[in-house]
Amino acid sequence: MGVQGLTMDETPQQYNFIITATQAGMRLDKALTALLPAVSRSRIQALIHEGFATLSGAIITSPAVSVKQGDALTFELPPPVESMMTLAPHITLDIFFEDEHMLVVNKQAGLTVHPGAGCYQDTLANALLSHCGSSLSGIGGVTRPGIVHRLDRDTSGLMVVAKNDAAHHHLSEQIANRTLKRVYAAMCWGVPSPASGTITGNIDRSLKDRTKMALVKTGGREATTHYRTEEPFGFASYVACKLQTGRTHQIRVHFTHQGWPIIGDPVYGKPSAKGIPVEVTNYLQHFNRQALHSHKIGFTHPVSGELMEFTAPLPADMAQLLAILRSLA
Repeated sequence: MGVQGLTMDETPQQYNFIITATQAGMRLDKALTALLPAVSRSRIQALIHEGFATLSGAIITSPAVSVKQGDALTFELPPPVESMMTLAPHITLDIFFEDEHMLVVNKQAGLTVHPGAGCYQDTLANALLSHCGSSLSGIGGVTRPGIVHRLDRDTSGLMVVAKNDAAHHHLSEQIANRTLKRVYAAMCWGVPSPASGTITGNIDRSLKDRTKMALVKTGGREATTHYRTEEPFGFASYVACKLQTGRTHQIRVHFTHQGWPIIGDPVYGKPSAKGIPVEVTNYLQHFNRQALHSHKIGFTHPVSGELMEFTAPLPADMAQLLAILRSLA
């Protein structure tokens, strides 16, 4: 199938190559640009950063890696998207910082980051287009303008957005190099033991349910979450989670695997603790999302080089849940 022939309903096209003497010694992004001339180098670089390239069985997130003759190269190209997006001026953006290069937004729970199956209009990407117009970076594709990293629909909190391709590249490099700091506030069932530590384990699609992610023994993508218990409540805990990697549903999957699922999580969050107070049970009937919030984000400004850090307080629903937990401790 040709690169230009995909539609939004199709799965990503996978390309498999064996590196020849012609490409040997090239940077990975340059080799892929030569092998896929219909795809821009900037798009290839962005997709490499997001883990769409595998070299001899290992996921590569740096475009600068050199390829060798005989290497097996696999590259997934997400389907192209519609050429137009509707604006969403009715969606209010909570902007913590903005200049001509980037902005930091505090995303509300319930807002999808970018268009996809079943949701094409009322997303953060639509709202960003309304706010920024054509100044957003186009490197992520038409339906992902400026988006450098993602949050789940029902996870609230801070995200960084690029306004030009240079800023996008720089911020993506920080994510790939693990120098962009991301700390989440979460409430989970049970009490983590030990009180602080590191959870590791590769994450991939669940073989039992392809809509879910799971820890896998072979394959998948490396995932590491550092955590610290801030307040234990016996049947539940308030924890801080620092991401070393940023895989889909990472904190939710890691904590569920440990037996401490995130409170309110509709996919992974069945309580593991007994004796949950009725006050909590009653509140959770109206708390229909995972208790997970991107609390802090820190990075180097892509142009000035200034170290920047932002903190977003708990949103009202999580603050109320925390107050209930504290009242019962």
